[in-house]
Amino acid sequence: MKNGQPQRFGDPIDMTTPHVSQSRRYQFVSRRNMLRDVACGFGHVALLGLLSDSARAGTNGTVNPLVPKVPPLVQRAKRVIFLFMHGGVSQVDTFDPKPVLAARDGEPLPQSWRPPGLPLGQNVGRQKELRLMRSPWRFHRHGQSGIEVSTLFPHIAGCIDDLCVVRSLSHDFVTHAPAGQVIHTGSGVFKWPSFGAWIQYGLGTENHNLPGFVTICPPSSDAGTNFYGSAFLPAAYQGTALGRTTGAGQMDDGALAQFSNLRPARLESAVQRMELDWFQSQNRQHLDRAGYNPQLEARIQSFELAFRMQATAPEVVDMAGETKETLSLYGIDQNPTDNFGRMCLMARRFSERGVRFVQASHSYKWDQHGGLKAGHERNALEVDIPVAGLLKDLKRRGLLDDTLVLWASEFGRTPVAESRDGRDHNPYGYTIWMAGGGVKGGMTYGATDEIGFFAVENKVTIHDLHATILYQLGLDHEQLAYYYGGRDFRPTDVDGEVVHGLLA
Repeated sequence: MKNGQPQRFGDPIDMTTPHVSQSRRYQFVSRRNMLRDVACGFGHVALLGLLSDSARAGTNGTVNPLVPKVPPLVQRAKRVIFLFMHGGVSQVDTFDPKPVLAARDGEPLPQSWRPPGLPLGQNVGRQKELRLMRSPWRFHRHGQSGIEVSTLFPHIAGCIDDLCVVRSLSHDFVTHAPAGQVIHTGSGVFKWPSFGAWIQYGLGTENHNLPGFVTICPPSSDAGTNFYGSAFLPAAYQGTALGRTTGAGQMDDGALAQFSNLRPARLESAVQRMELDWFQSQNRQHLDRAGYNPQLEARIQSFELAFRMQATAPEVVDMAGETKETLSLYGIDQNPTDNFGRMCLMARRFSERGVRFVQASHSYKWDQHGGLKAGHERNALEVDIPVAGLLKDLKRRGLLDDTLVLWASEFGRTPVAESRDGRDHNPYGYTIWMAGGGVKGGMTYGATDEIGFFAVENKVTIHDLHATILYQLGLDHEQLAYYYGGRDFRPTDVDGEVVHGLLA
């Protein structure tokens, strides 16, 4: 006995293994611990020699936090592509038809349909009179499944039998910054790792020479960096931002054309490697003296990643090898689809080279508090062909089976009018869809009320969505944990359930 506690044979397990909670650190003796503790540890020395190649990151001898890991569950998806429609796509004008709105257009919102004790969007709650507003677009059935899609998305509608349309996503944040943060991280209040960072932490990367998590032209708002940040996870797991968004919401010209800043100005590779090793050793010494500093750690990791990317990354963003037919499929070199088409094609090129999580943001365009018809039509024209092209291209290349594509906004819109021809924010019941990666295609899941205000059937929370995506990747959201600040943290905190009804 020691301090009133029974002594245990063997040391705590290696907590760099992400699938085991720190609170469960003492277990039965593993083979690794046995080899280390008996016969003066000679067996363990041999084991370390066998594992050294997979546990090191190149010639500088630093431990690679992104070494590939075997998921504990059956893996149905190997990677995720997240298409983020920033601003809030209206569900009642796209994938959730509401005939009642057409029949009662202009009528006052009945008291029985008002949200009990919840804010009515960001602005519309201050209006004296709330009136229902019909959709300016017609809905038609498509595919063998017969799912209704509005005329805003004729090309995506052509892929409807591959889509799992979730009509009941719900959360409580009515403004953009916390709503955008919650769908990316699971928390709209606290700084939390993005679920792309959790995926890197749980699985590592398949391509040692590329980031495991890439975000293409992320939102430039104050909270935008939280959308792909690692928070309290080590900085190696945060997303690598590629390109930037201009004030008009367009990708900066040339942002994806080349990685000229990655190429060494004057040094050969071997000499540069030696220089970087010395430079990084000084950085590490400084980090040890300074204590935990995520910004400094991220900068140190970025030097190492940039060295490895020099030969690989420029080839990924070079579209010269793509056929004219493929470029046309994505709407590249056409107006107005060229911008987002390049982002979608880039997402495919990164994904097929082993990047675990790729995000492409159509930012920040979908926030139609007024001018709904003109705004949503303009936005849909920019993304409809590229998104459908991505789905078709993945499918014909055999990548859709193990690539999970997520299409989502931070919230939807209200069924009542704002400024007569706009809609306010509505997080209480809105639509997203997924495709590939082992989800059921050609189906709808959940439902909102008669007018599309609240999720009333099979409500899906953000934590449920994240738990389901992790499950398809072979990760248990309740066991994937990181010890920080005195307790274990997990991607879904203390909530979330896998929605098995979405899965094939």
